Amino acid sequence: MNISNKEYQKFSKQIILKKFGIIGQKKIMSSKVLVLGMGGLGCPLSIYLASVGIGTIGIVDNDKVELSNLNRQIIYSAKDIGKYKVDVAKNKIKLINKNSKIESFKIRINENNIEKLLKGFDIICDGTDNFESRLLINDHSLKQKKVLISAAVNGFDGHIFKFNFKKKTPCYRCFMPEMPEQVNNCETEGVIPTITGIMGTLQANEVVNSILNFNSNMEKKMIVFNSIKMSFRTVSLSKNNNCSNKC
Repeated sequence: MNISNKEYQKFSKQIILKKFGIIGQKKIMSSKVLVLGMGGLGCPLSIYLASVGIGTIGIVDNDKVELSNLNRQIIYSAKDIGKYKVDVAKNKIKLINKNSKIESFKIRINENNIEKLLKGFDIICDGTDNFESRLLINDHSLKQKKVLISAAVNGFDGHIFKFNFKKKTPCYRCFMPEMPEQVNNCETEGVIPTITGIMGTLQANEVVNSILNFNSNMEKKMIVFNSIKMSFRTVSLSKNNNCSNKC
């Protein structure tokens, strides 16, 4: 893959990093990343994926833009209300990097479509807002031996974890075997807009780490961020012998 003079100029500030360089930029531009959920997490995540130069970005969502989305889903504006999120996002992301290939999927993931959906991508980013989707994404990412980077937000807190299923590692079901009876998400509990931006950006950062094989020490642990105390804490994840995935 060749890098044009314009591309070199655009990405020069990251290319001059000693651990990045031309080789790193070529890896970035050859990568395929899937973003599941174009909400508060998916918006900043996809923006930074395009900004860094990811070659192919898949975006998945079947929702339309609503007024209540606008305080945290930073791709959309008032004139986008009523439009499908992936349609708006595809056009906006293209403005950031015209050379990124944007594949949009106006669907809600389920058992019937997820296997085919994940197959064409190297790294899976989960920005969904429900446990049913998270467990489904986890199970099929494990089955296809993908890298899964997942984040979630609630109130003033956010958490992020990464599973590299190319290796032996615990999975999300080891931590959360079944769907909890009580549903906690931003619709029921509320959320501070800044936390979605922070966690979505951290997901994008971990995508870069994964592509360039940087050791971020993120595997087998979950990082929890409290935006009031401005503190990070680490929760170790271990294999559950009773995990239905037998990972």
